[in-house]
Amino acid sequence: MSRKQKTKEEKQHLQDVAALGCVACRRAGYGETPAEVHHITTGFGTGQARDDLKVIPLCPAHHRTGPDAVHVSPALFERRFGHELELLEQTCKDLAAYRSSFVGGR
Repeated sequence: MSRKQKTKEEKQHLQDVAALGCVACRRAGYGETPAEVHHITTGFGTGQARDDLKVIPLCPAHHRTGPDAVHVSPALFERRFGHELELLEQTCKDLAAYRSSFVGGR
């Protein structure tokens, strides 16, 4: 089964979310750090396609390589930084502010 091609809007959304910097680092007071996108897993079963519009920005350490990374220790990640749905809500707010900073919006 092949994956569907991302639309131009989905690609732009993923780029914009990554441009925000890691939401966990910002919550911890580390400031902005380069981020990759993490697809929200809440509500999705193993092997199900993820929604490219339901993503949060995480640095590699908080995404997949650190001891408190969401893919290493989800429970520890949630205790330290909040549930991924809370982080998604914060990301949506941050994204709206980010996009409004462009002339004509995005």
